[in-house]
Amino acid sequence: MPRLLAAALTTVAASALAVGAALGVVALLNATPEQPNTPLVTYETASRER
Repeated sequence: MPRLLAAALTTVAASALAVGAALGVVALLNATPEQPNTPLVTYETASRER
């Protein structure tokens, strides 16, 4: 009986750890990075003269 209890507790602990890791990954993926909204490449536009 102690082996069955140990196996059940290990299963519950592993499940809780897996759920916590999954929620942590989802939280990290939903986080928005703090970065300025500036373009990396800019192109100069020539003004047309008529």
